[in-house]
Amino acid sequence: MRRLAIPLALTLLLSGTANLAQAEGSASAPVKRTAQCQGDWLPGTPTADDVMRGEISLVGLPAYKLGKKINWAASPHRNRSWEYVFQSLRWMGTLVVAYENTGERRYLDRAGEITKDWVTHNKRGARGTKAYVWNDHPVSLRSQALVCLSMHLQDDWLKRSLADHAKLLSDPRLYKKGHNHGIDQDIALMAIGCRYGRKDWSGLASKRLTGTVKLDVDSQGALMEQAPRYAVYVYGRLQVAMANMRSCGRKVPGEISRRADALKDFIAHSTQPNGYMVPIGDGSAETEPKMTTGTPKQLVKAYKAGYVYGRTAWGKPDSAYYSIRFGPGMKYHGHEDHLGVTYYAHGRDILVDAGFHSYEKNAYRYWTLSPEAHNVPVVVGQRFRPRTSSKLVKTKYGSGTQAFRLTDKAYGVTRTRSVLVNHDEDVMAVLDTAAGGKKIKNLWRFDDSLKLVSNRGGRVVLRDGKFDVTMVQLASCKPVGGQKVQRGGKQGWMSPTYLSKQPTNVVVSPAAKSLLTIIVPGTDAPKVSCSGGKVTVNGVSFPAGIL
Repeated sequence: MRRLAIPLALTLLLSGTANLAQAEGSASAPVKRTAQCQGDWLPGTPTADDVMRGEISLVGLPAYKLGKKINWAASPHRNRSWEYVFQSLRWMGTLVVAYENTGERRYLDRAGEITKDWVTHNKRGARGTKAYVWNDHPVSLRSQALVCLSMHLQDDWLKRSLADHAKLLSDPRLYKKGHNHGIDQDIALMAIGCRYGRKDWSGLASKRLTGTVKLDVDSQGALMEQAPRYAVYVYGRLQVAMANMRSCGRKVPGEISRRADALKDFIAHSTQPNGYMVPIGDGSAETEPKMTTGTPKQLVKAYKAGYVYGRTAWGKPDSAYYSIRFGPGMKYHGHEDHLGVTYYAHGRDILVDAGFHSYEKNAYRYWTLSPEAHNVPVVVGQRFRPRTSSKLVKTKYGSGTQAFRLTDKAYGVTRTRSVLVNHDEDVMAVLDTAAGGKKIKNLWRFDDSLKLVSNRGGRVVLRDGKFDVTMVQLASCKPVGGQKVQRGGKQGWMSPTYLSKQPTNVVVSPAAKSLLTIIVPGTDAPKVSCSGGKVTVNGVSFPAGIL
């Protein structure tokens, strides 16, 4: 079980978490705390005292020496997330909050000094100003830090800068409708409009928000950005948006509050029994929701947005859990993972995706998006067609057993995957076929803790200490051998945490006209038989065709 705490500013691409810095020494005259400054919008690092010392650590990367004279073009780690957080000025906001908490004027003075220097050297469109500085997300996130500062600093240069931000946020050509960036744009525009009594700005933000939420969160509560962990971020930002609307004297539309509530169920279903969210799309294996979701009524839930989630019980870390992907073609934070599965059983990860490495534009990042980084079927000799949608065409729920059939034409011909999960005797069975007599092969990525023990006769056994997992493959009811196991090399990699890359075992099947893959956790010698169109695994029987 992974217990590494990744900074939220990193995992959610520039979100924040409360970690208010307390200054040393006695407090000066009391300062009024403001709603614009207090809250959970600040990054976990750096602290106010770090900033005062001129040393800032962002997105979990080594500290950068800021110095008295700041280089606003700095990119010490050549990391896009670091650059965005740096330009958001949220780290400056820790100084204003420290001023509110302690009354020490030195914090406010330095915050004003930093911000005025930023405004002077980062005029939009000016030579020397990096283009990304005025991208939609840095602008919206920076606005909250500037509004916070404006509660204690009424200088004209700051007011003019906030007006510049509001004009950009109001521009329909730059608005990210149906995306978490759009929600942040609306929060920022609402904050500036309310701060200066501009009803045109706050009204526009309120009007746009409803449309964006309806596109980003469907009627079932599923996030449409194709990475479940972003649902936590969106839920938190919607709480901020609704609170800001109320404080601005505006009524919260019922559609926004209803979909925000429905998101909680989606987050709960997307969370594995170990408390970490299933790492689908741009999602790390270390993401904990850290919020109260409640307990949904269903153990199995199919979302039209493209997710099937199932578990044996709520609140039991050793229960079984699985996910299956389908739905609209890849967009936003999604990967080419359609028809892919993950599997958790006996209190541990069994089948996993390659995970989320970073937002850097490099070959490894693009590989993590590809089908080969997921547990999917591949049609031999056919070219993959990116962003193809897939469908869930049949389901069957039984006592302790669920089965699903999915299909698409991502390789130009129909490929079909049927998945059966039995919870009485933990077993996952997956049948893959392709139309037109085309051969198919598949990939199976096992958790990095599992090491190869044996590979012969169509059986692959992996082990971690005393825990075994066996994979059996059949073609037309007969054992099929020839599996290749890669650890490292071209396919055998995973990224359980941000910027990590480590080897793991990936089993690549032989090609066949049909492949039935059976995953049995907890044993190195499962009893598997197949005859008369029926498969039996350790006494559990099911149709060889699954459905």
